Amino acid sequence: MSTKENKVLIHEDWAVVVAGFLIIIAALAGLQSPVAQFGWSNSADLSSKVFTQQNAIKILGQFLFTLVAAIIVAFLTGKSVKKIVTLFPVIFILTLIALLLAGNSTIKGLNLEAVIFSLGIGLLIGNTVKLPASFRSALNGELFVKIGLVLLGTTVIFADVLKAGSLGLIQALVVVISVWYFAYWICKKLKIDNELTMMLSSAVSICGVSAAIATAGAIKGDSKKLSYVISLVLITAIPMMILMPVVAKWLGLSEEVTGAWLGGTIDTTGAVVASGSLVGETALKISTIVKFSQNVLLGLAAFAISIYWTYTNKKPGEADQKPTGKVIWDRFPKFVLGFVAASVLFSFFLSTEKVAEVKDGLKAIQGLWFALAFTSIGLETNFRDLISSGSRKPMIAFLTAQGFNILITLLIAYLLFK
Repeated sequence: MSTKENKVLIHEDWAVVVAGFLIIIAALAGLQSPVAQFGWSNSADLSSKVFTQQNAIKILGQFLFTLVAAIIVAFLTGKSVKKIVTLFPVIFILTLIALLLAGNSTIKGLNLEAVIFSLGIGLLIGNTVKLPASFRSALNGELFVKIGLVLLGTTVIFADVLKAGSLGLIQALVVVISVWYFAYWICKKLKIDNELTMMLSSAVSICGVSAAIATAGAIKGDSKKLSYVISLVLITAIPMMILMPVVAKWLGLSEEVTGAWLGGTIDTTGAVVASGSLVGETALKISTIVKFSQNVLLGLAAFAISIYWTYTNKKPGEADQKPTGKVIWDRFPKFVLGFVAASVLFSFFLSTEKVAEVKDGLKAIQGLWFALAFTSIGLETNFRDLISSGSRKPMIAFLTAQGFNILITLLIAYLLFK
């Protein structure tokens, strides 16, 4: 197999949609990814549950599912298939280590997700081992996240969102708009560049990593800046998901208010679920619905941002022209359409029985894609860039906006759910 770049057949965003829907179609046809076991408490669990032949076969099945999808995307986008076949197993093995660490019962008790370990392992190796240039060039964490986002659409069921009534949607809308504009304002005050401003504002206001990726796609943002924002989201999610339930209890908040607060504030869906679980069943339900309500806004936000960016950041030669519909369409992140299409398919066209039949396998493969993505992002990120003097202003802006997010969401949650 040649390592030369091949002819680009379709844009990467469309290739991601193709790969995501091939996984979905395969699952609906009865060929879905197996659900491997990574939970363990002691050495006996490791030998009897994790390190078994049956579980090894399931892990191999997951590997083949993700490898084939990665190969398809590489072929469609003109990337080297040989590089994918050679390097993907390395990324997968490192991700397995992260999944194994996150599967420990003690770690689970601390509500630490696999993506945290994926990012940490990637950063550790990427900043202590001199990786070949060809290895770094083949890494594409953003692509893996996009596939995961398409699959995430299968979990955003409109009926579930509506069951919480209009309150969750109202809160999501008010929080997203108010926090986004506050974050945008503080970034401008600190004279942060436009690309980083857009990604930071979306990440802190909508749904963390997913929103950052969607925004980067809408504005064709720099991958290093995106990695920086993703790192901020994941690092701040850890203390928030642990401390916020404690603060809610200290404030004497009801489970309804606490759930709405957690769902509207914590940036990653997994962290929301983990944090809501610490409070109670009602808090878990409300927090998940509120977070899903924000996820629903992801597509609309990406579309609005792509239009805004097209009008305010014109390319050379476009200064005196209004952007046409074609220009707006060209800059719109197409993978968001895959997310929306998957959500519509599972919300309105499949029976609840069919959804229940395939949801575990799709959720497992979706989580695996995210874990693979953060391993890759860690490997391609220079940690020194995250703590350099040039990164202080964006970090201050993000933390300030997150502080505003915590306060305004608490106020709105209390007014709506008390």
